[in-house]
Amino acid sequence: MAANDGSAVPPAAKGSWKSFLSSLASFNGDMASMTAPPFILSSTSLTEYSSYWAEHPAVFVAPAQEPDAQKRSLLVLKWFLTTLKQQYSSRNEKLGSEKKPLNPFLGELFLGKWADDTGETTLISEQVSHHPPVTAYRIRNDQNGISLQGYNGQRASFSLSKGRIDIKQVGHALLHIDQYNEDYLITLPALHIEGLWGGAPFVELNGNTSITSNSGYTSKVDYSGRGWFAGKKNTFAATMFADAKPKDSLYQIDGQWTGQFTIKDSKKQTIDTWNAKEQPTSPFVIASIEEQDPIESRRAWQKVAQAQTKNDMSTLSNEKSKIEETQRALRRQEAAEGREWERIFFTRLEKDELFNKLGSKIGESVSSDKTDGIWRYDPGKAQQAVPPYRPGVMPEEKTNQTPSLSRTPTSQRPSVTDAEAMSPREQSQQAASPGGGGGGGGGGAPA
Repeated sequence: MAANDGSAVPPAAKGSWKSFLSSLASFNGDMASMTAPPFILSSTSLTEYSSYWAEHPAVFVAPAQEPDAQKRSLLVLKWFLTTLKQQYSSRNEKLGSEKKPLNPFLGELFLGKWADDTGETTLISEQVSHHPPVTAYRIRNDQNGISLQGYNGQRASFSLSKGRIDIKQVGHALLHIDQYNEDYLITLPALHIEGLWGGAPFVELNGNTSITSNSGYTSKVDYSGRGWFAGKKNTFAATMFADAKPKDSLYQIDGQWTGQFTIKDSKKQTIDTWNAKEQPTSPFVIASIEEQDPIESRRAWQKVAQAQTKNDMSTLSNEKSKIEETQRALRRQEAAEGREWERIFFTRLEKDELFNKLGSKIGESVSSDKTDGIWRYDPGKAQQAVPPYRPGVMPEEKTNQTPSLSRTPTSQRPSVTDAEAMSPREQSQQAASPGGGGGGGGGGAPA
């Protein structure tokens, strides 16, 4: 970690960084709305973060290939732990420090896939709420019959005494395995951002994560920064037990989520290890900028990203403002017409029986008031979702001719509209609501 003298801050940015820290100390509200100094900004939208769940597709699908329920639950726990480095540390390693991502606009999409020996694993990520910011996602591997969906938002506050930003994640994830009709509820860890005084922010996890299912097994992960492992950060200890015998640990896992961890059975025998630093991620395939829909992340923010790369703050601010003003105009139009933006792939629910059933086992309740509802993937909507998804809603479309995305090669885009890419549970959901669900309120797409 950088020293507390701001040694990691570029000389030209020291003034703005000190002003930013001063504003943090007195800020009260949604920190996503704060403007950070340019050197700490990222050119990546928050919608892209959903891809971190499955950058090791073989580990993601492994539970679906295991016939034993106890071992299957262990593989789910192992998969979750392997995602942590990508979710919370990969940007630090790639960019030198944690960066503030672009705040997605309502309806923004990030679509793509991984293709390897496990088959095709597709991702749909959609910004389903802007105030508060909430991203929903669905990941599916049809060949192995496994899918993940979820949504998350963040509530941030600055701790002056600790010199860090504390972030509580709201939302959850649900993993479904078709062959065994199993569902796993995954809660999200709290985190904090350290290294602010030195100008080199990094993420540390705290609190815990629970993974529980209808298979009869539950796992709990406890996070600790510097502790347990003499001076090492990013440490954790996890245990898995049968619901009928919660005091009897079946497996224990400990180590560093950014490094190596060890899996031991009830006899303390090592049965598996994982070293995050030695495991390459699978390439994520997305359509080229020209082939993307105007509301897909990298096309929508391309001019902002280009300006960020060139350190052209004037152009960055101008292009960012164009998107924001267009969004404000859309919200005014919708309010005047008494309707709400229709989500493309996800539907808002008031309650979810599956969550209630699994959540009650671990004392978890849904905080729908903090995420503008409970968000679920809607297979009916997905079948009807054909690009261009929302013509005419982006600034570039006011002056440029939008390319025909119907000619986009299917090899470069996820297969998100095929019925065979649904789980049995999703097919039942579609049959129950052939209209595709209500989504985010009444009315059609804004023109």
